[in-house]
Amino acid sequence: MLPMVAALYFLVVIRTCFLYDIVYEVGNMLETTYTNLREELASYMDRVTNDREIVVVKRKGDQRVAIIPADELAGLIETAHLLRSPKNAERLMKALQQAQRRKGKPESLDKLRQEMGLGRPR
Repeated sequence: MLPMVAALYFLVVIRTCFLYDIVYEVGNMLETTYTNLREELASYMDRVTNDREIVVVKRKGDQRVAIIPADELAGLIETAHLLRSPKNAERLMKALQQAQRRKGKPESLDKLRQEMGLGRPR
């Protein structure tokens, strides 16, 4: 589980700055109150969909809800699924490090498709 937490941590860059009294940014996340969200819902939804921002809504009792683009959520769920197995997480991290160091041999797309059983070459 630790590799998944580490990988998800790197997806969020933490930087805090205050905007007004109600809204403040953390990385590419906006934090606002439920009341402010309700008053400016269309504007927040536009920022989520158009600017890829995450909106965190503070509710009574210190409960928080996040609004993120649906495809971003799907990507996070897929990442969590791939990193769930420690063996697979280790393999993926090694592959990522190898790619960053530009090690490894290039292979054709047709060969990769064949290896993965994705049909005949195009």
